[in-house]
Amino acid sequence: VQQISGMLTELFQRAKLEKPGQVDPRAATFTLSLLAAMYDRSETGYIKTRSAAAALIALSGDTLLAKYRAFFQFYAVPDEKASLITRSSLRSLLTDLNQIPAIVGESCALSCVEIATHSCFHGVLNSAIVEEKFLSWLRSEPAVLLWLPTCYRLSVTEMVSHQARCR
Repeated sequence: VQQISGMLTELFQRAKLEKPGQVDPRAATFTLSLLAAMYDRSETGYIKTRSAAAALIALSGDTLLAKYRAFFQFYAVPDEKASLITRSSLRSLLTDLNQIPAIVGESCALSCVEIATHSCFHGVLNSAIVEEKFLSWLRSEPAVLLWLPTCYRLSVTEMVSHQARCR
C-alpha cells in the first residue's frame, strides 16, 4: 500500500502539471482508498501491484483498445517467441477486474469468471492465446466485462454537444 501510495502521488502530481486546476489535491488519497476497498478488504496493508494497475487501466480515460492491450501486457506470460495469456492469467485478470463493479454491489459469481475463461479459450487447443485472440474475445464484449465498454461509451458521450434546440 505504501508503494502504491507513492506511485499514485507521483502520478497525480504529473497530471496536475499537465492540467492545472483540474486535479483534486485529494485524488491520490481517494484513489488509494478505492483500491484498498477493492483489493485489501481484510486490511493487511498489501495490494498486488498488478491488480491496482488493472483497476487504474480500467478506470482511465483511454480508448478501449488501449486498455485491452495494457491488460494483455500486464497479465501475459512471456514465451519463447511472444507473450501469451494463459487460462490462469486470464482468471486473475477477470477476478481483479470483477472487483471494480463489486465495490458498488454489482459483482458476478466466481462461475462468471470460469464461463468467461472457457468462452475465451473455446476452440483453442493450446494452453495460452496470443494477443490478437485475446483482443478479439474482448471486442465481443463478454458478459463478465460488459460494464467496461458501457462505462467507456458513457464517458465518451459526456463531451458530445448537439446543436438542437427544444421548444
